[in-house]
Amino acid sequence: MVVPAETPASIKNWTRRHLLGLEKLNREEIEIILDYAAYFKTLQKTRSKLDHLSGVVVANLFFEPSTRTKTSFNLAAKRLSADTVDFTASGSSLSKGETFIDTALTIESMGVDLMVVRHSSPGAPELLSRHLKTGVLNAGDGTHEHPTQGLLDIFTMREKLGSLDGKTVTLVGDIKHSRVARSNIWGLTKLGAKVIVCGPPTLIPPEIERLGVKVVHRFDDVLAESDVINLLRVQFERQRGAFFPSIAEYAHLFGMNKKRLQRSKENVLILAPGPINRGVELTPDVADGKHSQILHQVTNGLFVRMACLHLLAQTQARETPVQ
Repeated sequence: MVVPAETPASIKNWTRRHLLGLEKLNREEIEIILDYAAYFKTLQKTRSKLDHLSGVVVANLFFEPSTRTKTSFNLAAKRLSADTVDFTASGSSLSKGETFIDTALTIESMGVDLMVVRHSSPGAPELLSRHLKTGVLNAGDGTHEHPTQGLLDIFTMREKLGSLDGKTVTLVGDIKHSRVARSNIWGLTKLGAKVIVCGPPTLIPPEIERLGVKVVHRFDDVLAESDVINLLRVQFERQRGAFFPSIAEYAHLFGMNKKRLQRSKENVLILAPGPINRGVELTPDVADGKHSQILHQVTNGLFVRMACLHLLAQTQARETPVQ
């Protein structure tokens, strides 16, 4: 991949106030984010602070538990010299009856420029974007989308493979409840990749082929053609009922292990958005092996989120921003 040596000139083509998902982005907009992530990665080799968001206030509104995403956004904002405000639902005025929108409006009135929002309800960040002047960045909304996770997955693939045109990416696991799967599908198909979704029939949404993906139910059938295998976590906390007989059976049919790795492409990339369930989605030897990109994904998440915050802040600073 060609890494830009200076600020990508494409920023003038970014006009969005909010980043609510990858579904509404076109290929050029996705590539702008990826190019900026590459740019920030070159600048952060020394881990020195940058001044791109000096004077900008970023509020992290997390209505669901989060470790990786929240920490990554916090660090991304601080690396760009932004001021940060953290909000968690527990112990807030929401417990006293205040509405979700009123809470956000109150925080906005304190001089916040950007809001990073995670919520269990699909569409919650979009709802806020209709009521706020502040730029809104979706950090995961229910089973809808998780755009920055999708972007960091794609960034990691592009970094290793170059162009994704014609590459085959297989998403394995709980597609039904996965917001990460949806963001990956929207982003990858727009960048020219072939996307396969694989899992038990009970965990594959009906008519998902309409998104331009191929559906298979036997993991072993697609090992040899996959350039990337992204192993999605089984979302036990979002499931209502039993979707497969046992964890042991799921691991046997859909878990990535040494034997399956030997039947895969020689340079296959193994991704997992985390937190990983060792022994379920993949075995420890695969998670820690040479094909694994898991820690690279975490590292790259920082640069992707720096890029997203920077782009939204630039739009926010313009006199007539376009949503």
